[in-house]
Amino acid sequence: MNDANGRLLAVIPARGGSQGLPGKNVRPLAGLPLIAHSVLLAKRCPEIARCVVSTDSEEIAAAAKSHGADVPFMRPAELAGSKAPLWPVLRHALESVERQEGRPYEYLLLLDPTSPTRLPEDVRGAFLRLKSVPEANGILSVSKPYYSPVWHGVVERGGWMSDLFPEYAQVTRRQEIPDAFNVNGLIYIWRVPFMKANDSWRDKGKHLMYVTPEIRAASIDDLEQFERVEALIRGGGIQLPWLDGGKGGR
Repeated sequence: MNDANGRLLAVIPARGGSQGLPGKNVRPLAGLPLIAHSVLLAKRCPEIARCVVSTDSEEIAAAAKSHGADVPFMRPAELAGSKAPLWPVLRHALESVERQEGRPYEYLLLLDPTSPTRLPEDVRGAFLRLKSVPEANGILSVSKPYYSPVWHGVVERGGWMSDLFPEYAQVTRRQEIPDAFNVNGLIYIWRVPFMKANDSWRDKGKHLMYVTPEIRAASIDDLEQFERVEALIRGGGIQLPWLDGGKGGR
């Protein structure tokens, strides 16, 4: 879908200074650097007109390029700190590519490298869904947790356990509980005019949900999460089509 009215730019943001798991973006996951999974996923998505990596790290850039990634610029220092929000990083990438190409994009897809378990059909399904609803500003992937936070969620108030949603505390039938979902990090797609007009997305605009299985909900921030995802891939619980047999090398 590379037409002027539906051009989709994918951006893989990968900062070099990870604190939870140092070097995670180049750490081998099922035989490939973590960032390579997002690069190879993008290559299997004909919906994507171009995919670029935004990083401040020469090591990450080299690892990404070794798997065919497009790294047309290095991220500026002011957008590379641990406290730098992601939205300006995405806008910088978008504006840099549009300036380089001399033509606009209509959609931007965020491919977070810490969520490597997305599939080509996720990108395709979410993109088609967003395009079919003109009033929507974006679409995010979500998954239904095994335990509903509406029914099982608790917080501590005044030193005592309290229901997160007290209005459902007395409900005894699961069917009477509204479905709740987690934003799982696999897919984020926005319309470019919305991105350019706003300084964030969370409290603005209208967003659709694209439901994916909970088993593939992954956001790798530490070693435990990394090893969990790798175990699921090795064991066949998650099949990634760019890996040999779906499980990668050993």
